Amino acid sequence: MSDASTSLAKPLVLVVEDEAALATMLRYNLEKQGFRVDEAGDGQEALTRIAEQQPDLVLLDWMLPVMSGIEVCRQIRRRPNTRDLPVIMVTARTEDQDAVRGLNTGADDYITKPFNMDALLARMRALLRRTNTVPTKGRLAFHDIAMDLAAHRVQRNSRAVHLGPTEFRLLEFLMQHPRRVFSREELLDAVWGPDIHVEPRTVDVHIRRLRKSINGDGELDVVRTVRAAGYALDTEPV
Repeated sequence: MSDASTSLAKPLVLVVEDEAALATMLRYNLEKQGFRVDEAGDGQEALTRIAEQQPDLVLLDWMLPVMSGIEVCRQIRRRPNTRDLPVIMVTARTEDQDAVRGLNTGADDYITKPFNMDALLARMRALLRRTNTVPTKGRLAFHDIAMDLAAHRVQRNSRAVHLGPTEFRLLEFLMQHPRRVFSREELLDAVWGPDIHVEPRTVDVHIRRLRKSINGDGELDVVRTVRAAGYALDTEPV
């Protein structure tokens, strides 16, 4: 296999970081682990880089010059060709509400500084698996929702539903096990992976995003919250 084809097979990560030393460290470690790396030093440059060559994943610092990471994430989710782009927010902010705000903006995951490189790599690989895995069964259906797993498409009542990679995997898992109640911890293990430490509140954020995406005007909310238990995909109260 040629060097060019080998390079193309490697996932491309866009590192959006204004601290030069941290950006250099990330590039070194990511390339050592087999990733290709592009860099941007501010939010506007990040959007330009994404438009020029869309990466497989974005490591996005919260505090950036010109345009904040929060606004960059909003812009990524607003654009049709990048709305499914995996984003991990890197932040020095440790307050719970800040983490939830980042997820509500559209980030798929977040990690706080200073972070362990092995932990970051594990989160990146888990997110890339959720994005790129194509199950053997091609379609799932529940009530008026249809999922084409190979094409990575969702429809409800024949209208297109746009989901981020984490919401897609979450809906896929629930549709594989309809009418069964899953705790937050069970959903974390199934969707994020047992080796990834993610706070249970993260599940609540992604469930809200899933509901917002799949529920149109007048449509039944099929994602049921079961008090003190978790969540289920069901058309009847549980």
